Amino acid sequence: MHKIILTTTVFLLTLSAIYGQQKATLRGQIVDSENQPVPFATITIRETSQRFSADADGKFSVIPTEAPPFRIRAVSVGYRAAEILFENQSFEDEITLRLASENQVQEVIVTSRRRQEQLQDVPIPISVVSGKFVEESGAFNVNRIKEIVPSVQLYSSNPRNTGISIRGLGTTFGLTNDGIDPGVGFYVDGVYYARNAVTTLDFIDVEQIEVLRGPQGTLFGKNTVAGAFNITTRKPTFHSTADAEVSYGNYGFVQAKGSISGPITNKIAARLSFSGTQRDGLIYNVATQKYTNELNNLGLRGQVLYQPSDKVDVLFAGDLTRQRPDGYAQVFAGVAPTLRADYRQFENIIADLNYDLPSRNPFDRIIDHDTPWRSGQDLGGLSANVDVKLGGGTLTSTTAWRFWNWDPSNDRDFTGLQALALSQAPSRHDQWSQEVRWAGDFSSTLSAVFGVYVFGQKLDADPAHTEQAGVDQWRFAQSSTSPLWQTPGLFDGLGIRSYPSMRSFSGALFTQFDWAILPNLRLLPGLRLNYDDKSVNFRREVFGGLQTDDPALIALQNGLYSNQAFEASVDDTNLSGQVTIAYKASEKINTFATFSTGFKPVGLNLGGLPNQNGEPMLELAVIRPERVTHYEVGIKTNPTPSTQLNLTAYNTDVRDYQTQVQAADLSVNRGYLANAEKVRVRGIELDANARVQDWLSVYGSLAYTDGKYVTFTNAPPPLEGTGGPSFVDVSGGRLPGISEWATSFGAEVKSKSARFLGQRGEYFFAADGFYRSTFSSNPTPSAYLVVPGYTLVNPRIGFRSQDGVSVTVWARNIFDKNYFEQLLPGAGNAGHYAGVLGDPRTYGITLRYAWR
Repeated sequence: MHKIILTTTVFLLTLSAIYGQQKATLRGQIVDSENQPVPFATITIRETSQRFSADADGKFSVIPTEAPPFRIRAVSVGYRAAEILFENQSFEDEITLRLASENQVQEVIVTSRRRQEQLQDVPIPISVVSGKFVEESGAFNVNRIKEIVPSVQLYSSNPRNTGISIRGLGTTFGLTNDGIDPGVGFYVDGVYYARNAVTTLDFIDVEQIEVLRGPQGTLFGKNTVAGAFNITTRKPTFHSTADAEVSYGNYGFVQAKGSISGPITNKIAARLSFSGTQRDGLIYNVATQKYTNELNNLGLRGQVLYQPSDKVDVLFAGDLTRQRPDGYAQVFAGVAPTLRADYRQFENIIADLNYDLPSRNPFDRIIDHDTPWRSGQDLGGLSANVDVKLGGGTLTSTTAWRFWNWDPSNDRDFTGLQALALSQAPSRHDQWSQEVRWAGDFSSTLSAVFGVYVFGQKLDADPAHTEQAGVDQWRFAQSSTSPLWQTPGLFDGLGIRSYPSMRSFSGALFTQFDWAILPNLRLLPGLRLNYDDKSVNFRREVFGGLQTDDPALIALQNGLYSNQAFEASVDDTNLSGQVTIAYKASEKINTFATFSTGFKPVGLNLGGLPNQNGEPMLELAVIRPERVTHYEVGIKTNPTPSTQLNLTAYNTDVRDYQTQVQAADLSVNRGYLANAEKVRVRGIELDANARVQDWLSVYGSLAYTDGKYVTFTNAPPPLEGTGGPSFVDVSGGRLPGISEWATSFGAEVKSKSARFLGQRGEYFFAADGFYRSTFSSNPTPSAYLVVPGYTLVNPRIGFRSQDGVSVTVWARNIFDKNYFEQLLPGAGNAGHYAGVLGDPRTYGITLRYAWR
């Protein structure tokens, strides 16, 4: 027995010695871009569970548990992660991983030109917001992004009635009409989203947001006249990762986010992400004794990545978002005297009805609305993206289908009176798209993008859009002193059901070249040929009200609501393009000049047409396309390795500008569309950021925008002009939604490497702010519908680490500024108007956990 034990012991010791000789030590160092040590960086060997830290000099040593090949990843707070493949190198050689400093606001690499490029080399004005900044700043949807990129404007009185513009151009301002295309493209992983309602959704697992300014038609599938949002999400990984985040705040705010990613096989990886947001209401309804304007969002996104070879990537993605807020109520904001007779003024109307408002101060946040506010929507879709390396470039195919279900309820008289009992436009929208694109190099001096794009959509009422008068409507509609208006039940339950139906198809060929004429001089021409075909079938039927044979009473009812039906179809072909000259004066200075033309496709009115002499104005059924001529010059500079300073000046002229009109005619459901002869927007934009020291970084953006109607001789009257001429000349007036001055700014101070809860990271204090000057909040300039300027400041403090736990304590609107996001007239233009309120001061804490 002793011999057996001795023999076994000797064998194990010998085996252990042999094994120990085979397991060599891997040594290396983590440094920054200036070859200075990065202390206490976290290092992971991807194919194993090994995770360890570098020392104070950035050095490390480890005995790998697996033989090469394997990948080594290093991360440290304040730097972008770096990774190398350790294949056949000798263990005797030390390895070096170099970490690049992470810019707080702008990532260095962008993909908007269908390839990976340095941001400062791209001859397009682009603002880039990293996913990390989105998370830390609490910018969880596009409405928050407008506070980071001052050239962006977003207005939302509910998800359907959401308008997004860049430099004041894009979506028509005011209530939405589905018969026109957005002027700002919204892309997620290459898929175009046709409904602006998507901008109200919570971001899910965002990697980066690129905001391109100016017409875009030679690089993207869908033509846009004002710019594009190019959003990329985090892709599945072939190593296991997980992220979790939960936030708690005042007003019952709870938000949870999470994602998990990893390999299924050596060629297939998957990622699953979710987001959920809840918050109590911010406005108290004394009629229901409940708070309204809550948040109730839930989103899910899944992706599967298949890599059969190093030349082919196939990505399948699906997403679904559900929103069920009791929200988007607007508060009474004021009264404008109109040109109508005294008895038709708002104050006299409510006095005759023995009614007064619960509060005349909108910032009391008190309403008494008797119609429920509901903004339920479901959005989702499926997509397949295939990238194949072909020749000197990549051939990409993106196939997608998306849907949007909309289930609303609104109180459009903004009071506790029953002027309008119902205002609802439930809808179903479906879209499909196919893009095939090749982007690559022909030679060292010539590269190009070629693409073909087809897009189709349909939108239908689901089942009908409804406007219904209430018991008090007779007094709002009263247009004479005849006692017939007081006939009991005359308008009670009188309403219209509308059945709009739209079909559209768009097809395009687009291309852009990049030719290096000289080493520092490039010419970038591009062309787009576009075809659009649209049709609308509109039917409106009157229901309810007093059943009578009296012609006089019937005439009063018809003056409020009437049957209407029309069909319209149109097709249009457009050729547009751009040419850019880019000159790189030095490694620190890059300049460019662009001339481009663009268009917004022909439009169709889907909300009904205004009546003239009792007949619909059929000439307004088709809206002419916008024609854009655009000039731009810019300079991008890097005065030092840690600073950027970019300046852009531009001028955009638009003929046949598509504008939204809020009509006094209640039968025009949510307004109608019209063309302004010519508008002009010009401006200057300045973007700067700097890492002053390792512990201090600052950034700022400034936008000066001058937008006006050059010629608009047939505009609807402003709110105070109701009762006067049916149309007015507003040439020279301000375009809606444009602040002359807007700026965003911020700074961050951080500590050196520190410990918290036993892990390495850094403490930080940061604040960002946003200012915008006054702007017109009505398509026709109004002295009353002007939103005053305001400033918001949002600080945060906490501890963060690349891996492990991070903690942030945050506040938004720390000074509790009262401000409007939008003002809009009440239905029927009786003189009163309502406001969309900005959020009051909110604060909370966010806990994050990351495992890489």
